[in-house]
Amino acid sequence: MSNSIVTKNISTEAACAAAQAAVEKAKEIGIGINVSVVDSGATEIAFLRMNNSFLPSMSIAKDKAYTAAGFGFPTMQWGDVLQGNAQLQAGIVGRPNVVTFGGGLPIIEGEEIIGAIGVSGGSEEEDILCAQAGIDAINTVLV
Repeated sequence: MSNSIVTKNISTEAACAAAQAAVEKAKEIGIGINVSVVDSGATEIAFLRMNNSFLPSMSIAKDKAYTAAGFGFPTMQWGDVLQGNAQLQAGIVGRPNVVTFGGGLPIIEGEEIIGAIGVSGGSEEEDILCAQAGIDAINTVLV
């Protein structure tokens, strides 16, 4: 019997590919973003900041990735999770680094979370679109 567990993590190559693909999608739709890719333990592996992006969005992108990795579901799902639970609503929004709006997506290989991507700089929908482009790009790397 082992006292340890094996954890899978996103590779550096896949993290960089995801960040670059998110930036390319942002260019395509005409916005400036910051993008953070973290491993399964929410440690940042890759980060890109477009020249025309908002500076405060740097930390928001990092927090979206942290939240998606830490909780294991897209940050946009917090609306459903929090609905009807005033105590949870009040408590979670006061937590440092937790984001409860869209733009953070877990990166899953098989059934295991290997990391997450967080995008900030556009509307919520644009951030989600760019984050998904990042995941779509690494699906070819992971296969």
